[in-house]
Amino acid sequence: MISVSTELLLVLIPLLLVLPVVEAVEARDAIIVLLGVVLSITGICACLGVYA
Repeated sequence: MISVSTELLLVLIPLLLVLPVVEAVEARDAIIVLLGVVLSITGICACLGVYA
């Protein structure tokens, strides 16, 4: 079974590769989106841990 950290890397690496190199405003938006994705995945894992 794949560990949670490995799954997280498998999700984040393609996202980082897709993000273009852009101006500072768009880069800030991309960072906010990535932060939202990380927090969402963490929240889902936390909820699954409650039921485990």
